[in-house]
Amino acid sequence: MPELIQPHRPSQKPPHNPRLHQIELPENWIELLTIGFLGFGILVRLMQYFGNRSLWFDEISLSLNIIRRSYGDLLNPLDHNQAAPPGFLWIEKLATQVLGNNEYALRLFPLMSSLVALVCFYQLATRYSSKLTALWAIALFSSLRYTVYYATEVKQYSSDVMVAVVFSLWLINWRYQSLKMSQTILLGLAGAVAIWLSHPAIFTLGGIELVYLITAKNRRLIFYNRLPVYLTWLVSFGSLYLLTIQLVLRNEQLIESWSSRYPDSIFDLIWLLDAFGRFFYRPLGFLSISDGVAMVAFIIGCWAFFRRDRLIFCSLMAPLGATLLASYLHQYPFRERLVLFLVPGVILVIAEGINFSMKQPQRLFQVFGGLLLLILLIPPVIRSGWLIVQPEFKEEFRPVLAYVKQHKLSGDRLYIYFKGRNHFAYYGERFGYGDEDYFLGQIELDDRGKVSPEEQAQYQQELNQFRGQNRVWLVFRASNAEEPILLNYPNQIGQQTECFRKRGAFACLYNFE
Repeated sequence: MPELIQPHRPSQKPPHNPRLHQIELPENWIELLTIGFLGFGILVRLMQYFGNRSLWFDEISLSLNIIRRSYGDLLNPLDHNQAAPPGFLWIEKLATQVLGNNEYALRLFPLMSSLVALVCFYQLATRYSSKLTALWAIALFSSLRYTVYYATEVKQYSSDVMVAVVFSLWLINWRYQSLKMSQTILLGLAGAVAIWLSHPAIFTLGGIELVYLITAKNRRLIFYNRLPVYLTWLVSFGSLYLLTIQLVLRNEQLIESWSSRYPDSIFDLIWLLDAFGRFFYRPLGFLSISDGVAMVAFIIGCWAFFRRDRLIFCSLMAPLGATLLASYLHQYPFRERLVLFLVPGVILVIAEGINFSMKQPQRLFQVFGGLLLLILLIPPVIRSGWLIVQPEFKEEFRPVLAYVKQHKLSGDRLYIYFKGRNHFAYYGERFGYGDEDYFLGQIELDDRGKVSPEEQAQYQQELNQFRGQNRVWLVFRASNAEEPILLNYPNQIGQQTECFRKRGAFACLYNFE
């Protein structure tokens, strides 16, 4: 039988698949990197905590309220132009009573809040995002400047983030569910406590629940099922408002400091754009050109996330919308650390934008996504990594005062410059200074060098009382730039014999004979 001859066909190349050019990480690598960044975030926060920097002005001002007041008195308007939720203040008060009045005790709850938020954010990201998106999100959340910094500051902003992440995870997981009695009690009471622990908790609770009520097919059934929860939250918020918030709103100095953070009207789009832009600088922490890059990633992420899962996207963005509404109503400032609790949801959307760009088949988009990742992730990771070696310091008043105490002789006098009065009120007692040892200054000179003749004369008058004394310590909470201004007159009337400097504070010994 003759052999069949097959017709010659030119060799065919496999069809072009643009996705072949994509860099794909093995899933086990992604999981290891994700866990690695989670551990990195925990380590950075612990190293900052154990670095034990001195309390700075804002921390000192709040801490004086915590240690000097009773639990009941902490419901009243706070001294030193401070405001914080009662739940946070009570936990801080308890910490100082159990562990002692020290920096470690005061910063313990913010640290624990940050660690809880980090772990819960890991669960939120891995549950509702792709593996790569979760990786980028956790890397950012672990290392961004202000999520790290506020983990060890004696302020409520770290616990604000914790409450937002915990309840986002909780409410999204229970979406559209008809709650059992035990769940109703648990969610109602937990939300009521959260409202007293975090002022912006109501935006997370109300915003997310409103999304589910609007989008639910059986919204009437869900509403009546969760009505006891909503009523519990309303009673909690109402009592908080009547007992504390309305009193805070009478603080004219505090309200005046917030005035620029509110829009002029509901049509003030310039304010909205400005607030949106500032958000990426602070509290998100993207500096220089990276804040603009982060905005681009966020816009791309909004579109991509909405296409992929509009319900989860709306849930994440609901607290943002609720906070903006409150700001337009002049009820909550939309600026800086006060909106730190919104950072987790925005980070997830930014990470979605990065991943969406990187997984596109076109090489140009992949390169663009890679640039987004490098610009947004590398600087904060490097900076946070350096904090492991060298923790951040701000106003090191404590070691300055310790140095003075160590080198002080019997009969030495102390002059505490006006800006260090609260610091000395906190640390002075710890170092055993008596009332006869020091004089508290009443005059603050302009730190830009624009000192009026009247201010200069009053400052000189304060120092003139030490003429004729041979050992006077001048103690300042001030920057390096302020030092020449502050020491100009002492150098004219006396001789400086030694000086001890730390970041944000210094002390000099003078002979005024």
